[in-house]
Amino acid sequence: MEIQAQSISFAAGEKRIIDSISLNLKNNEFVGIIGPNGSGKSTFLKCLYRVLKPQLGTVLIDNKPLEKMSYKESARKTAVVAQQNNSAFDFRVLDMVLMGRAPFKGLMESYTDTDITLVTHNLEIVGMKEFVHENFSVLSGGEQQRVILARALTQTPQCLLLDEPTNHLDIKYQLQLLDIVKGQSCTVCAVLHDLNLACKYCDKIAVIKDGKLFTYGTPKEVITEKFIKEVYEVDSNIVDFNGRLVVIYN
Repeated sequence: MEIQAQSISFAAGEKRIIDSISLNLKNNEFVGIIGPNGSGKSTFLKCLYRVLKPQLGTVLIDNKPLEKMSYKESARKTAVVAQQNNSAFDFRVLDMVLMGRAPFKGLMESYTDTDITLVTHNLEIVGMKEFVHENFSVLSGGEQQRVILARALTQTPQCLLLDEPTNHLDIKYQLQLLDIVKGQSCTVCAVLHDLNLACKYCDKIAVIKDGKLFTYGTPKEVITEKFIKEVYEVDSNIVDFNGRLVVIYN
């Protein structure tokens, strides 16, 4: 599936948060979005998954304008792993992950054994199968994040949109989560903070700075010592380790 963001702009009051960003996410590409805090990364991603409506510009999903799609239709194509996963209700893990099947259900339609099997499979993939009957609210932040990923996978999406998906996760689960995402046959767009994770997993990297698209390309095209100094104001060395870039901060 392809997503095209065409000249997307969004403002909160008088403050322009993102300014005329255009980006083309190609089929089955893993695209990382990086940049300093407050640069507009999460705002841009929210425009892609309809939490925010751009004041200017258009988002196309497989050449169809997003605003012309029903919410159920777009939810059948895209799944989201957001930063905040607080629930006002005390759902069981099973029920949280089953919500991933909601876009495929009619009014009052029940979940099937096939749905339950898919939930169990995805909980096993993220290492949370033994928590299936636990309450979501008692889980740690990292455990909740893995459950939300299982819910997203249960939507069987053609595109995964992830906003800082490795927040609250220790190193083992950061790598496991991104390995799982990388292994999906779908388009991926993820906001990331860790440049080494971006270099390891991303096919392309988009850099947003001061609300604008600063640069876009492969990790080797984007991640340079000059770039890190200019954008993050940090000195670094870049090492090519078996074909993958590793950033060492001075």
